[in-house]
Amino acid sequence: MNFLKRTKTRYILHRYGISHSLWLETLEKLTITNRLSAVEKAHLRELSTLFIYQKNFIGVEIEIDQAMKVLIAALACLPILHLGNSLLAGWRDIVIYPSAFRVNRDETDEAGVVHHQQKLLSGEAWSRGPLIISWDDVLHDLQNPHQGHNVIIHELAHKLDMLNGRCNGMPPLHPNMSIADWSQTLNAAYQQLHQRLDHHHRIRVNPYAATNPAEFFAVFSEYFFSNPAVLSEHFAAVYQQLQLYYRQNPQHQAD
Repeated sequence: MNFLKRTKTRYILHRYGISHSLWLETLEKLTITNRLSAVEKAHLRELSTLFIYQKNFIGVEIEIDQAMKVLIAALACLPILHLGNSLLAGWRDIVIYPSAFRVNRDETDEAGVVHHQQKLLSGEAWSRGPLIISWDDVLHDLQNPHQGHNVIIHELAHKLDMLNGRCNGMPPLHPNMSIADWSQTLNAAYQQLHQRLDHHHRIRVNPYAATNPAEFFAVFSEYFFSNPAVLSEHFAAVYQQLQLYYRQNPQHQAD
């Protein structure tokens, strides 16, 4: 079975490989990949090729070209660069809107009262369903690469989080990681964030991280890849846990 899988993978990479020129153009746009070594960039290109082959890109009032697919794929595969693309199995569709999109939701408050709400979103991820993004927000992230915002990485983090059956800020950890250490570290930082917000103190990350543990993990994953300096300076223990989970150190610059 492994032999057949490797044979099919080699065929996909050969038959549907991303052109050299398009890949270079993509990397020029993605400054957050500058730290990667040549070997890592080559592996990211392979993962992106497989991602495009395996996923179904759906444009809503927007035409999707190959350059857009490669850009989305590269950002989606960056978090799983050293984890393997099997973590992205189980769902197929990527829905792209031209800009932020509206969704209607019924939400129940603590008293059990149902409220009908309309929200404007830049991205959304469903457990076994699609990953949905706003293209305008993707472009905005590219123009401001070090502000800690990246809608694709944010939603991809939700996808990874959901692999344990719930979106709760606790993705399935590696065998060499301590669940207790992860829980204690992220919970302490989450509580610290809430306290600073409650006392109107300055925080160095997007306050949306205080929404719930799932958003905390997703927002901090954005910072881990797009602004690791802020995260390692102000939330060093969380940075260390994310480094263990993603098996990457974005603070390290390749030679």
